[in-house]
Amino acid sequence: MLELSSGGDFVNAPSSIIAAIATAPGRAGIGVVRVSGKNLHQFARQLMGKVPAPRMATRSGFRGRDGESIDDGIAIFYSAPASYTGEDVLELQGHGGPVVLQMLLRRCLELGARLAEPGEFTRRAFLNDRIDLAQAEGVADIIEAATEAAARCALRSLRGEFSAVIEELVRQVIELRMLVEATLDFPEEEIDPMDRTDAKNRFKRLHAEVWRALERGRQGSVLRSGLQVVLAGQPNVGKSSLLNRLVGEDLAIVTEVPGTTRDAVRQTIQIEGVPMNVIDTAGLRETADKVEAIGIARTWEAIARADVLLLVVDARSGVTAADDAIIARLPTRLKRVTVFNKIDLAGKAARADEGAEGWRIHLTAKIGEGIELLRHALLALAGWQSSGEDVFMARERHLTALARAGEALARAEAEMARPELFAEELRLAQMDLSAITGEFTADDLLGEIFSHFCIGK
Repeated sequence: MLELSSGGDFVNAPSSIIAAIATAPGRAGIGVVRVSGKNLHQFARQLMGKVPAPRMATRSGFRGRDGESIDDGIAIFYSAPASYTGEDVLELQGHGGPVVLQMLLRRCLELGARLAEPGEFTRRAFLNDRIDLAQAEGVADIIEAATEAAARCALRSLRGEFSAVIEELVRQVIELRMLVEATLDFPEEEIDPMDRTDAKNRFKRLHAEVWRALERGRQGSVLRSGLQVVLAGQPNVGKSSLLNRLVGEDLAIVTEVPGTTRDAVRQTIQIEGVPMNVIDTAGLRETADKVEAIGIARTWEAIARADVLLLVVDARSGVTAADDAIIARLPTRLKRVTVFNKIDLAGKAARADEGAEGWRIHLTAKIGEGIELLRHALLALAGWQSSGEDVFMARERHLTALARAGEALARAEAEMARPELFAEELRLAQMDLSAITGEFTADDLLGEIFSHFCIGK
């Protein structure tokens, strides 16, 4: 499955026993120490005096170097290759106190195990062909999921649904390559015109399916990373009231005094399962107040990192010269929503318009009228067009690989009259797609991927 350069870290990774605490830090009713390695029978006998029956929860006493009791708990033994890592795996379930778990882990290290690196259990599962690379990343994504929709999406990737789509695309590319390269190897053979037509139709379907997979991946990427939304504008236009209305509780202090907000107030909300990291900032104006000036500087820093800016203005005065000055300083890549707040005081109705300069939402944060229009606009800016049941929890490298494969197929379409170049572009598309599941993956990329996993996973 895996092609790596000779001498890479993963090729020469030691087959030693690894151990780690697999549960989160702190106190709990149960804590788990996980052990993986080749032939753990002797290890189990030294630790527990016996080898538990495979895949059976067995009550066991965990013993120290001199036979003293460390803890009384449950042991589950998974024999290779029918385990998470493909090696023998011991899961030691004891009482969830930090001291007890550290004592049990220390005993495992005394018996010859070494402390697992971040993600090493999952890395071994990948290297032993228990899961592919996209599924391995699904493990990390389901742990890190910030919303229910993200968790469900990550679980589908973990179960192999994303991988199955990629493998089907690779299969179609291989079939086309076989046909094209056969015409190159046997030019004297006549190709049935119907076969040529069928090949063209299959190529068009393949090209469309790659772009469709990319779109589904982009949707999942929104679930994974969320949208960075910054509220900005002049003082006393209702930014804090808008944050409180979006969040559904009074997080930010609201008064009639301009400049009340001195520092950023952050909160993550969900809109149809899509995480939105909303930041309320200090009002933008000229000021001699040193503390307020620091807050304003931080506002501009937050704007520089944002995906979307909600420029809040007073509906009674509209966009003023001071607001135009703010707009002139905004990064050109930044998506902007102009929020006309306080329509209740201006005697206007809630409405939403989308134009060349972005969305314009008329609402009242105090009453809540028009808030749903703003939520809809934020979903649109996030690119969210699905209920989430048909998307992949894609990472940036997946999106890049799918985009490169689509570009290779576009070049292939332009070279259909020259079979040699057509075949080469198909080969490049296959390599890009195969990199998603790890069939062709550099060992330095693997190190980067697994280094972000939890220890014990």
